[in-house]
Amino acid sequence: MVQSERIFGLDLMRCIAILMVLCSHILWIYPQNSSLLYQVFTLFGFWGVEIFFVLSGFLIGSILYRTYLRESYTIKDVFGFLKRRWFRTLPNYYLVLLLNIAVTYYIGNPLKGVFPYFFFLQNFCSPMPVFFTESWSLSVEEFAYLLLPFALFLSLFLSKKLNRKKIFLLTVLILVLVFLGTKIGYALTTSNTTGEEWNRSLKAVVFYRIDSILIGVLASWLAVEFSEFWKKQAVNLMFLGFFLIGVIYFSMAVFKITAEQNPFFWNVLFLPLTSIVFWLFLPFLSQWKSANTLFSKPIRFVSIVSYSVYLLHYGIVLQLMKYLFDTSNCSTLELHGFTLVYLFVTFFLSFLFYKLYEKPLMDLRERF
Repeated sequence: MVQSERIFGLDLMRCIAILMVLCSHILWIYPQNSSLLYQVFTLFGFWGVEIFFVLSGFLIGSILYRTYLRESYTIKDVFGFLKRRWFRTLPNYYLVLLLNIAVTYYIGNPLKGVFPYFFFLQNFCSPMPVFFTESWSLSVEEFAYLLLPFALFLSLFLSKKLNRKKIFLLTVLILVLVFLGTKIGYALTTSNTTGEEWNRSLKAVVFYRIDSILIGVLASWLAVEFSEFWKKQAVNLMFLGFFLIGVIYFSMAVFKITAEQNPFFWNVLFLPLTSIVFWLFLPFLSQWKSANTLFSKPIRFVSIVSYSVYLLHYGIVLQLMKYLFDTSNCSTLELHGFTLVYLFVTFFLSFLFYKLYEKPLMDLRERF
């Protein structure tokens, strides 16, 4: 996407998401504590990935919906969509996967079960392993990229009497219900779990999470079919999003709504509700086309390198820095200094990674 085609509000959303993820992993540098800031940064890690899911669904939904409404939506269109997504995501992923394997061997950690990572199966229907943990969300996205275009292609044969706008909506809604059903199945077959077990066995498992991206896809349909509502209610929907965030988390804190005590809410409702809350920000942000250059340049820079940052920041940069420099006896001031160096190294390497590897491969896809 060229600079002039970028939408500042969506860049801002992507920037906020990656900075939230970084905030959560910075906590590994500091001793664990019960401070409010520590808890907020932990929450940011969850929010950041959920924002990425909704934004990704909105963007791929917009692409697929435009393609689907053409007179012919063929298997060639399906593979054309996949080609573009794979050129965007797979080269980075596989190179960083190999780097993670090399780093793990270098620092002497045991390494088992790497083979599934090459097919995004490490967390398909089982808890996410500890190796390359940030890759769990990439598996969710890759299977969503596979599932949705093929489901839309098959829907044309199964629902010939409906117009395509309705078929698209119905197909996505059915898929959302399917993955809501997988969470209900988890809730019915799993006894009360800890928050940590919920995090590994439900939140980070593909089989239960694809609806988070599909909710973003529904937003793309709404943006086209109810464009006047999307435009006129953008500010109101954004404030509703802020209001719901406050209500949900205030209620959870006051009424002690935990995974152990309220498993149905956590296992079935909490994740879809979070996705819906974050898509309420899309009408406003998707219409924020540009901003002052002084403000927009750093936002767009972070947005552009965000995928590289996501892949490199934790398993590669932070793990190596923690291995090479013992921070266990450092003062708070020294830890702050370590954090600043970590952030600089992360963004510098991510920029090089984007400039020398990611962007050339994205440019290459236009030639195929």
